Amino acid sequence: MIPPLAELVDSARVVALPMHSRFRGVDVREALLFEGPEGWAEFSPFTEYDDAEAATWLAAAIDFAWREQPTPLRDRIGVNATVPAIDAARVPELLARFPGCRTAKVKVAEPGQTLADDVERVRAVREAMGPEGRIRVDANGAWNVDEAEHAVHALGEYDLEYVEQPCASVAELADLRTRVKHMGIPVAADESVRKSTDPLAVARAGAADLLVVKAQPLGGITHALQIVTAAGLPVVVSSALDTAIGLAGRRARCSTPEPRLRLRPRHGIALPRRRGRPTPRRRSDHGRSRDARRRRSHASRRIGRAPGVVAGSPRTLPLRIDGRRGVIGARTR
Repeated sequence: MIPPLAELVDSARVVALPMHSRFRGVDVREALLFEGPEGWAEFSPFTEYDDAEAATWLAAAIDFAWREQPTPLRDRIGVNATVPAIDAARVPELLARFPGCRTAKVKVAEPGQTLADDVERVRAVREAMGPEGRIRVDANGAWNVDEAEHAVHALGEYDLEYVEQPCASVAELADLRTRVKHMGIPVAADESVRKSTDPLAVARAGAADLLVVKAQPLGGITHALQIVTAAGLPVVVSSALDTAIGLAGRRARCSTPEPRLRLRPRHGIALPRRRGRPTPRRRSDHGRSRDARRRRSHASRRIGRAPGVVAGSPRTLPLRIDGRRGVIGARTR
């Protein structure tokens, strides 16, 4: 249902939250909050979006506040720290704000910076997190195919879990995925899902190993789950710089059905079975001890038994580890 405008305005509150670090060109995150029969919701498109794109975000907020949401299928989820395109020297300070977090998403390909800057930042994250931490990088589609291939080779030394939206188009992603398949580094699609008029095109083209799904840009949890089901690929459920209201409401993280998965012990990430797909060549462990490699593989197998969705967010809560079930999850407050 679409509520009357007066009903939205009646409870509307605008908030402006200062950021610890500049992220995606944003120093202060602004959002409109309003309350419906199902609770509070958030409407927070970025200022550069036109009315048509922003309308999808509004639909998501209305969906959450006025429509009963899917029943959660799990009560805990793993989360990641997010490292903006900051100087490498600031990485330890930033990661200290994510105590217990063993996965980091690192922004790369920032305008005005170089691949050398990205390498130094990722190296600093690896040093801070140690050999068993997980690192995923996000280029927001800023590279062409040749640049992306060069970057994956340069950054692959630091044991990447996956590379997110390295190129802008589906065709480029498909080309890159073919070029780097031998390295065993999965390619994830984000903008090719949430900004596309056909969010399933990237899955049909075989251009990605997994999808990054954000409920607000996709029009709500219900629509996001329909895309996940139709795509048939593993997903990383993320946010779009949501406030605490938005993060609390993104029950897609807990409602995503478990897909058919095959565990990749090297990365601890599960990918769908593909007939005739060659086994990726195993990369070097970069001097890790045999015990460290064994611990990493064991941890990956345990996490792989958890429901098949990995969650990420620029704003995360500290983690706790349930040793009985092998599930890494966010602590609730």
